[in-house]
Amino acid sequence: MPKDERKIVANTPGSHRPQKTSRPAGTRFRTDAPASHGLSSAKRPAGTRFASSAGAPARQPQPQPAASAYRQSKSSRRSASPVPVILGVLLAIAVVAGVAVFVFPKMFSDAGSSVEAGQTVELTIPDGASGDVIASLLSEAHVVEDPAEYYAAVKKLGAEMSLRPGMYEFKTHQDPAEVVKLLVAGPNASGSTLTVPEGKTVAQTAKLVEDALGIPAAEFIAQAKASLYVEDYPFLADVANDSLEGFLFPKTYAFSSDLSADDVIRAMLDQYEKDVIGAVDFAGARAEISQRYGLDLSDYELLTLASVVEREGLNADQRSHVASVFFNRLAGKGDFEGRPYLESDATLMYETGGEVTATDIETSNSPYNSYKNSGLPPTPICSPSVEAILSTLRPTDSNDLYFFITQTEEYFSETYDEHMQSWE
Repeated sequence: MPKDERKIVANTPGSHRPQKTSRPAGTRFRTDAPASHGLSSAKRPAGTRFASSAGAPARQPQPQPAASAYRQSKSSRRSASPVPVILGVLLAIAVVAGVAVFVFPKMFSDAGSSVEAGQTVELTIPDGASGDVIASLLSEAHVVEDPAEYYAAVKKLGAEMSLRPGMYEFKTHQDPAEVVKLLVAGPNASGSTLTVPEGKTVAQTAKLVEDALGIPAAEFIAQAKASLYVEDYPFLADVANDSLEGFLFPKTYAFSSDLSADDVIRAMLDQYEKDVIGAVDFAGARAEISQRYGLDLSDYELLTLASVVEREGLNADQRSHVASVFFNRLAGKGDFEGRPYLESDATLMYETGGEVTATDIETSNSPYNSYKNSGLPPTPICSPSVEAILSTLRPTDSNDLYFFITQTEEYFSETYDEHMQSWE
C-alpha cells in the first residue's frame, strides 16, 4: 500500500505572552494518505541431495562352523562399518520426504480439484497478511491451485512488497501472474474498501465513508456517538461530549456489501481495541509520566494528548520530543510555571478547520483554544496513529519548552528567547 503522502506540519506553539506584539502564526498542517503495508513472500523449502560413497573392497570372510558363529572375537565384530547402513537409511528417508513434499500434495490437489474454471470468487486479503496467508487463501478458494506457481509469479514480477489488502474478485483457476498483478493494482471489488489515514477527525472520516462506501456523511456522524457503543466497548466510558473522536482507528478496511454506518464504526472500534487497548501499556506509561512530571493523566487524556502530538510532529523521534515539550508545559516548568498551557495551534485548528492566525488566538473563546485554556482540550482532535500514541507514552527526556518544525528543519529550545532566534 502506498506510503502516507503528507503535507508537512510546521506547527510552532510558542509561549502566549501578552507583552509580545507579534508571534509566529501556526500554518503548518497537512493532509494524510494511507499508510503502506508491505506483504512478505514465503520461502520455499530447498531439496536435499545425498552423495553415495564407495568404500574399500570388503575382506571375504572365512567359512566358520555354525557352532562357532557367536564365538567371533571382539575385533572381528568391530571390523563391520555402520556407515553404509546409515547412508542407506538417510537416502530412504530423503526419497520418502521428497514424495511427501512434491508428489502427495499434487496427487491430492488434482484429485480434489473439481471446481470449474472461470467462476467468480470474492476474496478478502487481510491487512498485514503474510505471503503464506495470501497463498493459502488463494489456494483454498481455487483461484490458484498450486501455491508454488503463485510464489513463482510473485518473484518473477518482483511484487513481494507491493501486494495490497482489500476485497478482490478473482476467477477460479486464474493465471497466477494475472492474480499477482491484481494484488499489486489493489482491491477491485467496487465500493468495498475504505482507507482512513492517520490524523482524521470524525467529520473527515464521515466524508471518506460517504465517498468510498456510499453511506451519507450526516448519517455516519449521527451514528458516531459513544453512548451507542459503550456497553460493548468499555474503553469509551470516560469520553467527553459523547464523542468517538480519537477512536475511529486509521487503516484500510475491506467490507462486503450492504453496509451500515454502525457496521463501519464497529469495525473501527474493534481495530482500536485490538491495536491500542490490547497492545499498548497505558498503565506502565501513566506510572512513568507521574514519576517524571508529577502529572496523573487517564488513558483518555493520554489519547487526547497523542492526537495533538500526531498533528504537531512528522515522525516518531520528533513526536517523542514534542510530547516531552507538552509534558514540560503541563508540569509548569520554566517559563510555564504557574500556567500549564499547551499553546498549540493544532487544538484551535480543530475548531477553525483551517489556518490559525494571531487574531484567532486572541479572540476565540473555544475550549479548544489552548492558549486561553489550561490543560488539555476537551476531546482528542483526531484519530492518532499507534506511532503517535507510543511516542506520547515514551517522551524524550528533555527540558525543552518550545519547538519549531518545518519540512526540512526542526528546533527545540528551553527558553523563549532561544525559540525566537531559531525561527527568525
